[in-house]
Amino acid sequence: MGTNIFGIGVGGLNAAQAGLVTTGHNITNASTPGFSRQEIVQSSNIPQLTGAGFLGSGVQVSTVKRLYSDFMSNQVNLAQTQGSQLDSYYAEIKQIDNMLGDVSAGLSPALQDFFNSVNGVAANPTSMPSRQAMISGAEELAARFQSINQRLSEIGSGINGALQASVSAINSFAQQIAKLNNDISLAEAATNMQPANDLRDQRDSLVAELAKEIRATTVKQSDGSYNIFVGNGQPIVVGKQTFDLVAASSLEDAQRMEVGYKSGASTVLLGSATLQGGNLGGLIAFRSETLDVAQNAIGRVAIGVAQSFNTQHALGQDLNGALGSAFFTVASPGVLPRSVNAGTATVSASFQDVGALTTSDYRLQFNGTAAPNETYTLTRLADGVTTPISFPTATGYPNSTVVDGLTITIAKGATGPTINDTWTIQPTRTGARDIALALKDPARLAAASPVRANVGTGNAGTGTIVAGSVSSVANLPTISTGLAPTITLTYAVATNTFTVTGLAAGAPAVAPITYAAGSSMSVNGMNVTISGSVLNGDTFTIVRNSGGVSDNSNAVSLAGLQTKNSLGATTAGGQALLNFQQAYAQMVSQVGNKTRQMQVMATAQENLVAQTKQAQQSIAGVNLDDEAANLLRYQQAYQASGKMMQIATSLFQTLLDLGR
Repeated sequence: MGTNIFGIGVGGLNAAQAGLVTTGHNITNASTPGFSRQEIVQSSNIPQLTGAGFLGSGVQVSTVKRLYSDFMSNQVNLAQTQGSQLDSYYAEIKQIDNMLGDVSAGLSPALQDFFNSVNGVAANPTSMPSRQAMISGAEELAARFQSINQRLSEIGSGINGALQASVSAINSFAQQIAKLNNDISLAEAATNMQPANDLRDQRDSLVAELAKEIRATTVKQSDGSYNIFVGNGQPIVVGKQTFDLVAASSLEDAQRMEVGYKSGASTVLLGSATLQGGNLGGLIAFRSETLDVAQNAIGRVAIGVAQSFNTQHALGQDLNGALGSAFFTVASPGVLPRSVNAGTATVSASFQDVGALTTSDYRLQFNGTAAPNETYTLTRLADGVTTPISFPTATGYPNSTVVDGLTITIAKGATGPTINDTWTIQPTRTGARDIALALKDPARLAAASPVRANVGTGNAGTGTIVAGSVSSVANLPTISTGLAPTITLTYAVATNTFTVTGLAAGAPAVAPITYAAGSSMSVNGMNVTISGSVLNGDTFTIVRNSGGVSDNSNAVSLAGLQTKNSLGATTAGGQALLNFQQAYAQMVSQVGNKTRQMQVMATAQENLVAQTKQAQQSIAGVNLDDEAANLLRYQQAYQASGKMMQIATSLFQTLLDLGR
């Protein structure tokens, strides 16, 4: 009996001591990140059978368990991985939004200043200071385009570095988790599968840190270890074994880093769409959804300005009497062959209609030969719209196809393409980088119209003629040996038409033009307007503008490009919907709206993460008030068990005394 009382007392002392140790452990780790509150699990010993029935044999501590919820921890990790993606996306897009919103750094002031200088030349075409101001304004505009593109390129380079850092962090976490898998397995196997609570906490903390970098799926194994998968199910941790991710150059664009999966000696690049969540997912989503689109959009504006200005400038005449030359240099579309292409086919691209350009990149893929045709698929990456391309093998190469204002030409090369050969086409990516001023001499500004119109000296009527815009210079009157060939329009009252004579050699013949007072008439791209009363035999002439140094006709047309819709046509040759400022404003609006959306979503997700963590901590977190109460409870239990042993000692001594 005395022995049983001693055993009960000792068991009580041990249980109370274990409770005090566990409570103290909780208190000292109350502020330790990732720590889960622990508690002892007590069970009664097997009772002793006596003639009076079963007498209790005291208590034992069977284990120490974590107050931990797999479900709540998974909820926290899911919320955190989404929050990290939004935070990462917002931090990057905010840089672009701040740049575009900066009055001194944005494009709008430079565009306005440039067209103000063009209006200055239109107001005073003979003024050399005005012409020099236009040259300076053009240089500043080109520099502003280049500056914006440079900043976007720097952000892109920063994304490359951030991807590498994120991949390194993911690999580090995976290695530490695998090591803890092994440590936990060894520790628990050596203690008859008693849970290694603190090691498990450390592992769960690493899993939570991993969730900040990438969305990962954690699968708990029967031995307590974790297997962790990313992407489309690629394992990065299996027990104590790890598989690394790598940052590698894209097969489509060597300047861009992508994430690959290392399997043995080979590396397989993972698709961007498969890498979701966390800092890594945010970086990838930002690059594809915002950065690329912004760089393409500013490039499209630059190409639109340069090409439209060049086209109109070529329709004018400078102070030397020469036709206008290229005013800006214009970027060419970029075509990047996939680095693993096995065939010899080549692809090139050129602008067919700048007004129909989009802000998307394209992917061209060879599907194979379906006799007798070659088959390709062109995919617009912004929305996934595909355009099938098919042409006869025997006669089709080189083949040219026009899509979204872009002429794409496929050449066969020596042996032709192989199946799945792929090319990435970037029509506007380098537009802002490559724009530059091509004309530096103010005298070469083509402010005048290359033609002027005159009323015949012998006319009996009161008709007047005004030279309008020129849409083509292919068949202009030429100045030769000091004489200006003259195009003559002669009125015939019987048919109410003008006949056209004196055209340049080789120029297309012009059919008689019906006269409608005040209406524009086109003569091989030279537009004139005749008004008033015209009598039979009256003549009007179109000649080269040999002395028109004070003519501002073309300068006015150049200035009008500011408000003319030149971009955003839905089809090649269709109606353009946007002028330069509107196209730029559309880009600024898209970035601004996306930035605001990311800000709101990131804030909401931050609140969700806090709420989820609070719910998880209500289970696993340490409450110091509760632990203080536990200290008193276990202290009293310890004292009571000690008192029991004291009484048992006294009883045992009494029995000894009786035996003397």
